[in-house]
Amino acid sequence: MIETRREHSRKLRIDFHVHLSLYAEYKPWVTEWIKRSYSEGFEQYIRRYSDPGEFEELLSAEGVDFACVLAELSPVTTGMCSNEQVREFCRGRRKLIPFCDINPYLHTDLGDELRHKVEVEGFRGLKLYPTYQHYYLNDPRMYPLYQAAQELEIPVLIHTGSSVFKGSRLKYGDPLHLDDVAVDFPRLNLVMAHSGRGFWYDRAFFLSKMHANVYMEVSGLPPAKLLAYFPELARNTDKVIFGSDWPGVPEIRRNMDAIANLALPSEGVDDILGANAAKLLHL
Repeated sequence: MIETRREHSRKLRIDFHVHLSLYAEYKPWVTEWIKRSYSEGFEQYIRRYSDPGEFEELLSAEGVDFACVLAELSPVTTGMCSNEQVREFCRGRRKLIPFCDINPYLHTDLGDELRHKVEVEGFRGLKLYPTYQHYYLNDPRMYPLYQAAQELEIPVLIHTGSSVFKGSRLKYGDPLHLDDVAVDFPRLNLVMAHSGRGFWYDRAFFLSKMHANVYMEVSGLPPAKLLAYFPELARNTDKVIFGSDWPGVPEIRRNMDAIANLALPSEGVDDILGANAAKLLHL
């Protein structure tokens, strides 16, 4: 039975990739890049949604049931949004799911650090930024972190592909380095943010098909071009997850609607826009 658009709207919708509107420190080139998405009123918009209650209301207006809020510790390339900021922003908020960041240059015992973040502080996922923090995903020093994440049964969201920000090193964004991690940690759910954007769409798609524990996430990609980037997307909808990259991409509902209008099976749309993420988040 073909579902109507109204029936679709009642399905669970999850944004797997949002940032805080105000970082403790933004590099100026990041702020200038984000401003391009706003014709006017950027400063007022950012200040308004630095309040978690206002942000939850925005998510409701955009049709989002849950959003993963990402910490970022990238002092060289983008800026600092501390784990503490994200933890406090999400505290007591039903819609907001906190993801911590552990930078291997800023932390020593990576596994114990993650266990504390999850078991004591309440984080429910991990975000990694190899392109911004300059390490290969299959570096052995990262393995205690992956082991802890696997034991904790939390998803790991990883920036893959290109970046426009100064100081980024694209070689660290090659999703091929996840092959080792997926093999060595078969119960660890690995989510490729941006799906290898720019250089490696084919690799991201192949890895998600080959490994049961590897997923694509499509934040930062124009929804209308998804079938051009991934011609066989309809065969892989159980391994694809929606993310917006808000506030850099403010049109959350519009992007979800654009995905719903692609030539995909209705159950595949629901998988992408919510069901796959719900499974990884144990919702």
